[in-house]
Amino acid sequence: MTLPTQAPDGDSQGLDDWGHDDKMHEECGVFGVWNHADAAALTALGLHALQHRGQEATGIVSHDGQHFHTHRGLGLVGENFGDARVIASLPGMRAMGHNRYATTGATLLRNVQPLYADFEFGGLAVGHNGNLTNATTLRRALVRRGCLFQSTTDSEVFIHLIAISLYSNVVDRLIDALKQVVGAYSLIALTDSALMGVRDPLGVRPLILGRMGEGAQTSWVLASETCALDIVGAEFVRDVEPGEIVIINDQGVHSIKPFTRAASRFCVFEYIYFARPDSVVEGMPVYEARKRIGAELARESHVDADVIVPVPDSGVPAAMGYAHESGIPFELGIIRNHYVGRTFIEPTDNIRHLGVKLKHSANKPMLQGRRVVLVDDSIVRGTTSRKIVEMVRAAGAAEVHMRISSPPTTHSCFYGIDTPERGKLLAARHSVEEMAALIGADSLAFISQDGLYRALGHAGRDGKAPQYCDACFTGEYPVPLTDMVAKENLQLSLLAETR
Repeated sequence: MTLPTQAPDGDSQGLDDWGHDDKMHEECGVFGVWNHADAAALTALGLHALQHRGQEATGIVSHDGQHFHTHRGLGLVGENFGDARVIASLPGMRAMGHNRYATTGATLLRNVQPLYADFEFGGLAVGHNGNLTNATTLRRALVRRGCLFQSTTDSEVFIHLIAISLYSNVVDRLIDALKQVVGAYSLIALTDSALMGVRDPLGVRPLILGRMGEGAQTSWVLASETCALDIVGAEFVRDVEPGEIVIINDQGVHSIKPFTRAASRFCVFEYIYFARPDSVVEGMPVYEARKRIGAELARESHVDADVIVPVPDSGVPAAMGYAHESGIPFELGIIRNHYVGRTFIEPTDNIRHLGVKLKHSANKPMLQGRRVVLVDDSIVRGTTSRKIVEMVRAAGAAEVHMRISSPPTTHSCFYGIDTPERGKLLAARHSVEEMAALIGADSLAFISQDGLYRALGHAGRDGKAPQYCDACFTGEYPVPLTDMVAKENLQLSLLAETR
């Protein structure tokens, strides 16, 4: 599906002045464990490893065999679960947790997951990574039926669909709910008797299964990425398949596949930016994938230069691959301050231009008098890129060339990635040459769509059915945008009535 063209909006260049956070933000992270004496502590560790997927809020729900216990809070995992007394308040041998970056719903405590509700069959906690593209449509229908929503997040739709289902057991109710939602999601649910993990039928969002121990001491883990298994000492078993429901209980692991089989459309941006470099996603080490992307980028867009410099930290593996392929030395010409956290200075007019220096500073001896190739993973609004180029020039660079390890981001994501509306995406309104001028680079180049696919081990996109979801580059949305289409139809109807 191709999204109808949206009219440009925003400022004339798609740039703002406070450019310290110009990225496509991560979705969310989920983690669950079954049959472990330290289930809540392991969940906190797993969420810590998945902190890169969401930094706005976090929560854990545990079950002690009789009762559910929960702790949710705004902020980072360490801020909420660093106190042993909090972990002690979450007893039980099964638990699940969630890190949130808001894509729908404001950053309020009532929107923090896991969401919990009591049902006829017992308690149910739900943690959701992704986005439902028919959430608004379903929510309106549920409200008309008398459902009372407690949050503004689309994840609560699952709770109400399960509640009104006429099926008797929780698994059949979950399947009934899943068959009504449209979108990209990975879901973990904890009941009195099972831990369940689900991926959407196209497998856009990741979810994996891990194991600890043997025999009666076997513990099972569900997580967004393999890096969360590493931190708790679990071994990777397999990816949860697209459209699969994994049910873990005292009898072991069971699999249900209630959906019609479809070709996988895993999010390609997991390889480019979202996943942690030490994770393995869909059988491919992320670190190696990013180096191969950088090498392909070098083959496609070579430029004479003296030094290859990554924009830290996400640009580092691609820059390494670019440097190795081009034969140009790799240097850390930009140093990142890892202790910034939330911006602590009010962005007044007098200091607004200093914003990017909170996170990055120039390593002048590596830049002065040199022709520099800057390697980054993406350009969204262009604000950070412009500030980085200015900073490198101010450090004495003779030339500054920008190379991007993804194709131009021309469309918004509606599947759980927080991206600006299309009118604020620089590549949606400007040619590559215009973008180079706007960010102040001597030259700018992106990896091609075919080049990206080749780097990931495929023959290339070449107009064939893609193996990934790459809608942010192509505008070809594999999951219907039900709410978006309904909104546009309503606007057209209202426009017609006024004529």
